[in-house]
Amino acid sequence: MPSNHATPRSLLFVILGAGALAVGLLAAIWLQKPATVALQSGTLLQQPRALAEFSATDQDGRPFTRDSLTGHWTLIFPGFTSCPDVCPTTLAMLKNVVAQLGPDAASLRVVFLSVDPERDTPERLKQYVQYFDPGFTAAVTPEPELQRLAQMLGVAYAKVPGATPEAYTMDHSAALILIDPQARIAGYMTPPFDAARLAADLRAVTAR
Repeated sequence: MPSNHATPRSLLFVILGAGALAVGLLAAIWLQKPATVALQSGTLLQQPRALAEFSATDQDGRPFTRDSLTGHWTLIFPGFTSCPDVCPTTLAMLKNVVAQLGPDAASLRVVFLSVDPERDTPERLKQYVQYFDPGFTAAVTPEPELQRLAQMLGVAYAKVPGATPEAYTMDHSAALILIDPQARIAGYMTPPFDAARLAADLRAVTAR
């Protein structure tokens, strides 16, 4: 005749086994979730968005294409060299970010994308970005390629007439576009910017 202790002991084993199975299932579900990083300075896309091929020219007159964005992380900042405030302020902030990253900055490129191809020649862009940091890259492309590239990146821009035809200015998005080493849009960093918080975010993202 079976012992009176057998049923409670069997029930205990069943409960413990079910608990272990539940924990295992929860762990499996968690591991299958897309990795996310909480950012102080912006938003990471849950699924990076691939960029199509495009054609531009860098500050040295060399081709700047989708392949130029592979193999490293990139921050793209849209702007123009005649910008009186936002562009120089942001580039100075990015110079500070690179300094704070120290050795970790080796995996990051900063690209200044001109939204003013009428005035921003490669030579002018080179002089402009190197004033802030010799390691910064600049790129420019004429219309309609600029509009196509801007739409892919999620960048808005518009010409604002001035007192003379040459005195126009440009309104443009102030967000930074984060590109991963596979040349995909990984997220957007949005103002107001703080160099320390942005550096911490970039360190966390690039270390994944």
